[in-house]
Amino acid sequence: MLFNSIVFITFMAIVMPVFYLLKDRQHKKWWILFASYFFYGYWDWRFLGLLIFSSVMDFYLGKAIFSANENRIKKNWLIFSLIANLTILGVFKYYNFFVGSFQEMFSVNLDFLHLNVILPVGISFYTFQSLSYTFDVYRGRMKPEGNLLDYILFVAFFPQLVAGPIERAIDLLPQVKMLKNPGRSGVWDGFLLISLGMFKKVLIGDTIAKYVDHVFTDANYYSSPELLAALLMFAIQIYADFSGYSNIARGCAKLMGVDLVINFRQPYLSHNITDFWRRWHISLSSWLKEYLYIWGLGGNKRSKIRTYVNLLLTMLIGGFWHGANYTFIIWGGIHGLALAVHKWFCELTGNPRVTHGHYLAKMLGGVVTFIVVLFAWLFFRAPDLTTATYFLESFIHWKGSDLAMDLFFITFSYYIVSFFFDFVEHRYGELFMRNLNIVYQLAILMPVWIVIVMYLFSIGKPMPFIYFQF
Repeated sequence: MLFNSIVFITFMAIVMPVFYLLKDRQHKKWWILFASYFFYGYWDWRFLGLLIFSSVMDFYLGKAIFSANENRIKKNWLIFSLIANLTILGVFKYYNFFVGSFQEMFSVNLDFLHLNVILPVGISFYTFQSLSYTFDVYRGRMKPEGNLLDYILFVAFFPQLVAGPIERAIDLLPQVKMLKNPGRSGVWDGFLLISLGMFKKVLIGDTIAKYVDHVFTDANYYSSPELLAALLMFAIQIYADFSGYSNIARGCAKLMGVDLVINFRQPYLSHNITDFWRRWHISLSSWLKEYLYIWGLGGNKRSKIRTYVNLLLTMLIGGFWHGANYTFIIWGGIHGLALAVHKWFCELTGNPRVTHGHYLAKMLGGVVTFIVVLFAWLFFRAPDLTTATYFLESFIHWKGSDLAMDLFFITFSYYIVSFFFDFVEHRYGELFMRNLNIVYQLAILMPVWIVIVMYLFSIGKPMPFIYFQF
């Protein structure tokens, strides 16, 4: 079920009134769990069993880790949890990739080994979320959850189930256990976040997507300015799409008295690549930093060379997490290399503060950062290396187009709108509209919702969120 659909609006119009009318907290939990499973099963009910199995498995593994008397046994249970979760993820997401890679590398026919399976939506997100629970129980950061209902609701909580934010049990579980009706301000904040998210996704992301998808699907038919415009527009599309989803998810959660983590903080206003990853997909970057870079690889506690290698490995794995394609690995490698170079530069200059410097230096750093991020986005969006290579060759051997000026103004307009929202959010906060009189808020929001609903009815089939494929 897509947030940007009439079906979801109808779904929320049924779920939320019943939630508010239920007085008993246990009844609220059962109702939201039912709604969450319906939300997930609406896409493909067959994978509900996989979601339930993963949840129940980690619930009992958390208990086994906590109750073990020896560290060796605790570690063995943790390894079992890691292997079990990654095996499930690997079979559905990476098995065919490895078989195909082996087939190409050794020129052997392994078609009989390929599995005809589809990728369960959200599997990467809820796998990482559930793993954080067993990790934290093992590390002694939290005690195992004693109530199965609370745990499976934590994993299946529909606002963030299929595309994050990737919540940790230590943050979300206590809130799920205490589900309650929010106050009037909580309901209004939720509505504002949903409205902002819908605006970003539907009126910015989806309108750009039509051009971007056409160009990246048939790149050979387009000239250099048209290809560059598509790449520049994709940078806005993925930001509007994913940050819009996160806003809607956080808004829906607020309607149930739950605060999800902020997933974006104006990433294109970053002064350097380290700052970018403190602002972009924060729930994933912080997960990778804490559980993989620091805890798994040792972070920066060893030699400088090892620190740089750890940064590169973390981002390579982060890229592979996004999908079984060499383009995602290259995307992760570019970011890992950029992070390592930036850390080396900071150590060389004796400046550990990533945002320190003169105003002009910050502006230059912001431009360089955006160029690096844009270059990496090419591999992220390209369906294969051949398409990415064609883009790069077209940029090197530039050929003009009669549409260059038109595309410039269209692209520039989208950037102006996006940076305006970023500036306002940076200056006044994401719920800046709360500072306006309620009459002015309604005067702004109602026309926006009318346009959104009319647009959804006109297109017939809403466009899926980009991160649903991961």
